[in-house]
Amino acid sequence: MLEKLYDSRFELFLSSQVAILFGSLIMPAALFETVLDPILFLINLLAGILLISKKPRLMWFCVGVLGLSAIVFIVSTLLGKASKELGFLRLGGYFLFYLVVSFEIIRQVWYAKRVNKNVIFGLVSGFISLGLIGFFICMSIEMSTPNSFQGAFLGMPERPELVAEQLMYFSFITLMTIGYGDIIPITSLAQKAALLIGLIGNFYLVIITAVVIGKFINQSK
Repeated sequence: MLEKLYDSRFELFLSSQVAILFGSLIMPAALFETVLDPILFLINLLAGILLISKKPRLMWFCVGVLGLSAIVFIVSTLLGKASKELGFLRLGGYFLFYLVVSFEIIRQVWYAKRVNKNVIFGLVSGFISLGLIGFFICMSIEMSTPNSFQGAFLGMPERPELVAEQLMYFSFITLMTIGYGDIIPITSLAQKAALLIGLIGNFYLVIITAVVIGKFINQSK
């Protein structure tokens, strides 16, 4: 059973990532951010644990992150509102998890001998993981120094539930080097974070994606 799930590890991981990114399109943003989004992240953590289950040390590290995230979610639910300390703890756990999983995805894609659907799914999920890492960085900056980012719905106290959604959008737009300019990093730390996210996106597309395309061309020949 576990072996069959492992063969579909990239599909499961990517599916939960897509739900995190686009789940707010089918339900109210406030409800999604406070209730469904944390649950989806926990599901994504489980899929990530499956993805690295061949490496026991990394797997148990991610199991610890999953347990920590579950505790933070339960405590936040009981309190009715998450404190800043719990928020930083949750973001830190997610950041470490996606850092480890992104590295493992890139490693598996890099050393894959044949380009099949698993490699393609892994390539896409790795890129999304980098966007989520950028999101956690931006959220941490905004939580520690409010109004580090300005534009769109940011800085609107009457709609705090949209801050996370807007920073998620900013992270992926920057990662893809689109840069509409509707959200602007104001502080020096926020600007450096935007620069880092953009560089990571370029390196991933130019190096990792190019390697996979090269393997596919050689494989076709």
